[in-house]
Amino acid sequence: MKINIEQLKGKLEAEKTKLLGELSAIGRKNPGNPKDWEAVPPETEPEAEPDQNIAADMVEGFEEAVSTEGELEQRLSEITEALKKIETENYGICRVCAKKIEERRMEANPAATTCMEHLNAN
Repeated sequence: MKINIEQLKGKLEAEKTKLLGELSAIGRKNPGNPKDWEAVPPETEPEAEPDQNIAADMVEGFEEAVSTEGELEQRLSEITEALKKIETENYGICRVCAKKIEERRMEANPAATTCMEHLNAN
């Protein structure tokens, strides 16, 4: 069975769209670096003095958004890189050994950059 690159490209594009939606829900693009996202703190009433519990919940929520934003941004970067590799016909090649990445690995993770042998390579 041959890898269907167009099908994998469709999966990558769909995931990219989903990631951009999730990132937009918790943050915004950094004006100084459009490839970078930053979490946005929740808005508060300008004159209202929030209850300490509400303030603590807001801080906790923002910290969670920062963490989530980092994970989503990393995955978006992986997806974007995979789409570039499809366009330059370097897609599906292990970055460690330069061999083709297994079909089942590409199906499971279309943005994979290593074969199964080098799965944990840094």
